[in-house]
Amino acid sequence: MSVDWVGYGYSALITSGGIIGYVKAGSVPSLAAGLLFGGLAGCGAYQISNDPKNVWVSLATSGALTGIMGKRFYSSRKFMPAGLMAGASLLMVGKLSLALLQKPVASQ
Repeated sequence: MSVDWVGYGYSALITSGGIIGYVKAGSVPSLAAGLLFGGLAGCGAYQISNDPKNVWVSLATSGALTGIMGKRFYSSRKFMPAGLMAGASLLMVGKLSLALLQKPVASQ
């Protein structure tokens, strides 16, 4: 059983982004979204750590953030924070999609 360190790091990035948004701008929605999506990403990383094929929570979370933050980045053209989160989320979608496409290893 291997630990999904990338997933846990992604979860920490989301959560810390929400906290920073709250501290710097006083944005309660940023804090709530950061904690919600960070928690979901952490839950997904835990599930992947237990079963590498159980990627659905992580895939849904990173897919939703790709869309939401991608739209915000497209509208504002500001890399921080929308562009960073959209890019990180898109990379997670790619990583998880590759995990789904890999053939299972036959056990003997």
